[in-house]
Amino acid sequence: MPIHRRRGWSLPESRATSEGLFRRRRLLRVAAGLGTIALAGSSAAVWFKHDDSAARDDDPSAHRYPVARNESFGTPAPLTPVRHVTTYNNFYEFGHDKKIWRAARALPLRPWTITVGGLVERPFEIAIDELLGRVALEERVYRHRCVEGWSMIVPWSGFPLRALAEMSRPLAGAKYLVMRALHKPELLRGQHDFNHAWPYTEALAIDEATHELAFVATGLYGAPLPKPNGAPLRLVLPWKYGFKSIKSVVAFEFAESRPRTFWQTLQPNEYGFWANVNPAVDHPRWSQATEKPLGASERIPTRLYNGYGEWVAGLYADRQDEKLFF
Repeated sequence: MPIHRRRGWSLPESRATSEGLFRRRRLLRVAAGLGTIALAGSSAAVWFKHDDSAARDDDPSAHRYPVARNESFGTPAPLTPVRHVTTYNNFYEFGHDKKIWRAARALPLRPWTITVGGLVERPFEIAIDELLGRVALEERVYRHRCVEGWSMIVPWSGFPLRALAEMSRPLAGAKYLVMRALHKPELLRGQHDFNHAWPYTEALAIDEATHELAFVATGLYGAPLPKPNGAPLRLVLPWKYGFKSIKSVVAFEFAESRPRTFWQTLQPNEYGFWANVNPAVDHPRWSQATEKPLGASERIPTRLYNGYGEWVAGLYADRQDEKLFF
């Protein structure tokens, strides 16, 4: 008799939205003029294009979506309603409240140039649309856990972060990947707060950055990434707390030394470098044992590494002397 092992991201079938119901709901939205249905290959899911200004058909990259889904890392469920995903966000470049999605409409998406450099053989600059034409886009359904105690499940579109390493070829001395977000105080009102160390900066150890789970998101729900979610590209690290998933990235730099990140500079006693999800290690001001999915009425238990331990726990076997969670 075969033995079926439940993976860390799995949820009871009773909690998942059936595919038939999911599709019927989307068709109803189309009938009401609230979205469009598209199908990308036989293995792709059916998504709708929501009405956010960053995901309309006039976006230069809209024709690239939806894309085929990669199910290698599971398909957790139920999906978070798109209205919650796109209107409940942290995006400190526009302020500290959770309703910054209107203000985020000021985010300029073109021209957008990404630089990749530092300790690499092939440093380069590339426009976002050229980059999208050079990488193989795919969809991944990931769980996302915010350090504040809320969570969501999102179908992201994008490409593996290690694709940038393959294009630039890091040198042997490169031990970290440093990422920096857009810095334009004249447009991003939150950057008028001079108590913060702008631009927003995050970093990963090189083995984390090249891990198969590390993902650069350029879209969600089968459409280009909305501005409140970090358009036109952001990081997605499902085993880490959400503040590590830097938004609106413009620079990737391979470096020998570990930098101080945005939150380490602002509150070093509360936000560490690694920030791996662990329900047994509380934030100094609140418990991390449970989380509240956006749109849900009840809290659920939080999983170690957010349920992705079978893939990433090995990264930290030799780092037990580090504060891996805080």
